Amino acid sequence: MDGGDVDGGVGGGGAFEKDEEAEERAELLRDRFRLSVISIANAEAKKLDMEVLEPVVACVADLAFKYTAHRNKHLTGLLRSFSQELKGKEPQTERKRKKSSKKEDKSIPR
Repeated sequence: MDGGDVDGGVGGGGAFEKDEEAEERAELLRDRFRLSVISIANAEAKKLDMEVLEPVVACVADLAFKYTAHRNKHLTGLLRSFSQELKGKEPQTERKRKKSSKKEDKSIPR
């Protein structure tokens, strides 16, 4: 029993649990999103005195979720790139500050 506990704690046991939790959260969010889209689609159809078949609404909900997920991945990629650009520029700014402070030090003794 001790060997199993050590392997679970040191190996990927924690990572597996996190992945499992992330999957459960994603599934829960997908279900909530789907219910929201179905509710909105039904409300809009009622406004227009129409009916929408459930398979059509389910398909629209799945497509909306996939589109949203794709947009979020794209946005995440853009934010990462922007962050990396900022990190790349950060050391140069510090170097410029150091150089300017040395010039100020030289000008004081005159």
